[in-house]
Amino acid sequence: MQVNVHEAKSQLSRLIEAVLAGESVTIARAGKPVVDLIVHRGPDVTIGVAGWEGFRADPAVFDGSDAQIADHFYGEPAPDGEPAP
Repeated sequence: MQVNVHEAKSQLSRLIEAVLAGESVTIARAGKPVVDLIVHRGPDVTIGVAGWEGFRADPAVFDGSDAQIADHFYGEPAPDGEPAP
């Protein structure tokens, strides 16, 4: 179905229902097609990592502190006031 811009403005709800029902709707300006109405398809979203079912991480790897990292965050500043290298 092709409709002009004026009709599309006044009949938008009906046109949306037509597209959702599988009909093709084109909006034309001065008889020339300019846009097609299509059903929005969002991206597929995967929460987590596919294929890692049953994977377990060793909490000891993630918990606890690393002395070098702790020194970078909490170490003493250099005598000239600059951060320690």
